[in-house]
Amino acid sequence: MNTACWLSASDLFRQLDVGGVTSAEAVHSVLERIRQCEPRLNALYLDKSQSARSAADASDARWAAGKALSPLDGVPVTLKENIYTVGDPAPIGTAANTTEPKAVNSPVADRLREAGLVLVGKTTMPDFGMLSSGQSSFHGVTRNPWQPSRNPGGSSSGAGAACAAGYGPLHIGTDIGGSIRLPASFCGIFGLKPSLGRVPINPPYMGRVAGPMTRTVLDAALLMNVIARPDPDHRDFMDLPTQPVDYAAELERFSLKGKRIGVLTEMKVGREVQADVAAAAWECGQLLEQHGARVEPLQPFITRDMLDGICGFFEARSHLDISRLPEATRAKILPFIVRWATWRAGKFSGDTVMAFYAQVMAMREATVKATHGFDFVITPTSPIPAFEAEYCCPDNDPERALEHIAFTVPYNMSEQPAASINWSYSTQKRTVGLPIGVQVAGRRFDDLGVLQLSRVIEQIRPVQRPWPVHIG
Repeated sequence: MNTACWLSASDLFRQLDVGGVTSAEAVHSVLERIRQCEPRLNALYLDKSQSARSAADASDARWAAGKALSPLDGVPVTLKENIYTVGDPAPIGTAANTTEPKAVNSPVADRLREAGLVLVGKTTMPDFGMLSSGQSSFHGVTRNPWQPSRNPGGSSSGAGAACAAGYGPLHIGTDIGGSIRLPASFCGIFGLKPSLGRVPINPPYMGRVAGPMTRTVLDAALLMNVIARPDPDHRDFMDLPTQPVDYAAELERFSLKGKRIGVLTEMKVGREVQADVAAAAWECGQLLEQHGARVEPLQPFITRDMLDGICGFFEARSHLDISRLPEATRAKILPFIVRWATWRAGKFSGDTVMAFYAQVMAMREATVKATHGFDFVITPTSPIPAFEAEYCCPDNDPERALEHIAFTVPYNMSEQPAASINWSYSTQKRTVGLPIGVQVAGRRFDDLGVLQLSRVIEQIRPVQRPWPVHIG
């Protein structure tokens, strides 16, 4: 039975250290698992098997010589397609973009290489990363391993699906409005959106971060030890001063006693929260209270105008990009994206766009104001579990494309760290058995605290279902 692919990174490190398993064996297991599940899931864009085997052999030689580059030397990893790697195309999910190979690595890719991790593949994403869906004009349809008729979420769609399906222990996505946390929730995994600038990224943009997507919190902490290192080339002009912390070593050094935690189950804007999803967030808060936290209800803090503002701002940005393309090129873009970016943005004035931007800043201010009195905030990650695989958003309506991001996008704008961790599974008729994630948000810069509380939740949550070994 193909089992090494299901090892956590922490377990694999221990096995590599004592010679219980080799990197070559682990990589072979992962590649076999990919072969079994692709193209059914369509989570992988680039097959890096040839270079991965060579990298694994080099890693095994380092371990044998006592010269491992890091605890994660030889551990398999995937990268989202839009995280540049030398020699690989990065069409950003759309058939409208070039497939010319990139000439440089992103800072994240450089940190992985320096630490000896083995890149086994690049994962899929939707057009321009502007959907929390697995639909792409370039990649096709990516599916959820729990139920292939359902969506993995996005825009880190392939990363979420690959992680849950056993394509190795470590995966890295990007997030500008929920693109790590939403697929983490839909696929039942752990995903961390770090504080803006904690993980150097290129190109940087308002709210845009890279972060780990893993099956355990400890694996995410180990990965943060690598990717949160400073970039000597200073390619991210918004990067933060290096935080001198070993995220993995500090993970268990945490006490809930006296921690003030706010619980919010309904934002009252955007899509209505499904009953079992709201119940999961509330149950999480109650259990944290039983373990010593001070838990209080938190009132909704963003408005309809704020959510419309972020939607309008991104529509204007995408409309500008799309309108500059030749008609033949524009025709290659996913029609849903074209409709979403043009149904009203063509009529926006400069005043309109500035009004949207003002609402984005209002969202930022409201989020910090509402949450600063708490050490952490617990909410649903998504108002619903995974929706249909063929849909571009829950209602498949381009005029309501972002109604389901009301819980996630505020923390991109406020630059606070936030994670999604699986809590339970849906009991509703149409979504029965699908994962339900809760979101853990912390104060700005407290990435360690979010990881630590997530570890507590991982230990006290209800019994989890086995990972989807057999893909339907």
